[in-house]
Amino acid sequence: MLVPLAGAVALAVLLGIAAWVIVDGNGTGGCGGEPLPLKVVAAPDIQPVLTKAADKFNQSRKDVDNRCVEAVVVKGEPSRVMNGLSGTAGASKVSTDVWIPDSTLWVSRMVSNPRSLTKLKKAHFPVAQSPVVIAVPRSAAQQLQSQLGKPSWESLMKAAMVTNQEVAQRIRVLTPDPSRNASGLGAVVAGAAILNKEPNGQEQLVGVLKQLSQNLSPNADAMFASFGRAGGRVPVGIASEQAVLTFNKENPTDPAVAMYPVEGTINLDYPYVVTAKDTLKKKAADVFLKELQGKELQTLIKGAGFRGLDGKAGPEATAKNGVRPETPKGMEQPDAATVGRISQAWSRLTLGTRMLALLDVSGTMAEPVPGMGVTRMKAITETAKEGLRLFPDKTDLGVWEFSTHMQGKGVDWRQLIPMGPLGGKLNGVTRRQALESRLDAMRAKRTGDTGLNDTLSAAYKQMKAGYQPDKVNSILVLTDGLGNDDPDGGISHAELVSQLKEEFDKTQPVNIMIIAFGPDAVKGKKRLEEITAATQGQTFIARDILEVRKFFLEGIARRLCLPNCPKPGAGKPAGTSGQNSGQNSGQNSGQNSGQNSGQNASQTPGN
Repeated sequence: MLVPLAGAVALAVLLGIAAWVIVDGNGTGGCGGEPLPLKVVAAPDIQPVLTKAADKFNQSRKDVDNRCVEAVVVKGEPSRVMNGLSGTAGASKVSTDVWIPDSTLWVSRMVSNPRSLTKLKKAHFPVAQSPVVIAVPRSAAQQLQSQLGKPSWESLMKAAMVTNQEVAQRIRVLTPDPSRNASGLGAVVAGAAILNKEPNGQEQLVGVLKQLSQNLSPNADAMFASFGRAGGRVPVGIASEQAVLTFNKENPTDPAVAMYPVEGTINLDYPYVVTAKDTLKKKAADVFLKELQGKELQTLIKGAGFRGLDGKAGPEATAKNGVRPETPKGMEQPDAATVGRISQAWSRLTLGTRMLALLDVSGTMAEPVPGMGVTRMKAITETAKEGLRLFPDKTDLGVWEFSTHMQGKGVDWRQLIPMGPLGGKLNGVTRRQALESRLDAMRAKRTGDTGLNDTLSAAYKQMKAGYQPDKVNSILVLTDGLGNDDPDGGISHAELVSQLKEEFDKTQPVNIMIIAFGPDAVKGKKRLEEITAATQGQTFIARDILEVRKFFLEGIARRLCLPNCPKPGAGKPAGTSGQNSGQNSGQNSGQNSGQNSGQNASQTPGN
């Protein structure tokens, strides 16, 4: 303790010189010497109010070992900070004493990652709260409730389901990217908890995630901006309650309304994560946390639209401002393993796709499919159209047709559409439009046999040569199931299977999916399964075109468990072989959810 002599103080006063009395009060307001800086990286939504809180804290001159603690708060996107602290390949290194993300979900992802360079304790103290809500324009709220009923995660997930085309024509479900935004991740976690209670919940979840991935926003601001986009569908978004309040302040003429799911919701809890290793910095972090949790700064935080540690809202939380002041029902916070598993599922299911489709146009394709009322050729083209709707414009797709002698003797295939993005231009139209036109014009080659083996051999070599590590690379075969029927020779079935087994590479996987129609499909099933099994793919026997979407979703779901999936139940009703496909995802590679998409793709062959 330093106390100037009384005489010295009196002399200083007489001379007009400021006199300082420095008292070591262990955080009580007196300190001297070199300041002790405390760097805090906070989520962008809470950073402004925490900066104000830090200013108040610094003015109070709290000390640690006679050094004034000076807290400086800067903003940092939680996903980037998480990757930086974890040491994820390609991520910028992050140096901070305290990290305040918007949710413990980010902490859980780090805890579930054994490769993380920063090891975190599992217990962290919150400094604020904000529930994840369903957000809609106030002008459309009544219309939405008439269509979906009471707001719930179940109704929202089913509205987003890729197979629910009727609802999709009326409602546009938007979400911030779950890989970058805790509200988006929280909604997916909540939705998965609801869907997984149903018998075909895994299949439904795959469909939901695929559909959500096509309507992503980088953040809440971008999502709210899309509310005003012209169109007949009602926009429904995911956001934090605080984001709704902030948006409404800036857009009073067309505000949003927060709807609270009846099942409860995930709370963004803004955990206070101490990353400092220095003993003094740790003490300083403890002092700042105590102040943030105190009454004065909690009042400041509530005033910025957040809820306090007690769950109570501030004065701006009113129905007029679009939110409900009462404390909403909460859902149980998921554990680290669950968050890791869901994050990995999202990462795998939203990878880009590079697919080569092989369409059978052999002579037998002109024959009818019993019980379907269409020819095999019509069934194949309608199947291709149905599957096409599942893939976004960024999907790379190429199409071959095959029979025998399509390009002279011995060449059994012919390119219809060169590989490229579905949304890209091809002869003045998009590749998607060009493909639909070619499918409508396709006809069976009356005198053609089925050169499946030679076609697959050539296709596999091409896909291997052009492998792209940031995408799921696959071959899709649509056929009547007869298998290879090439009287003029070519590669044998045994030779093809041997080639595929030899060329299949788990680090650069190209897998094969076959969908077969007609009475010959059952006869040829065993051989078709041997072909797909060589590349960890799948064979499906279709009874009607409506099954096709389920087949595609099952194929996509295998991204979650490969390379350790259970043997697919080829030919069984859709959904039977894929219901448990997510169970092993956390065990296999769920802990690596922070890695880049190329690394994920190299470990997850899929469709």
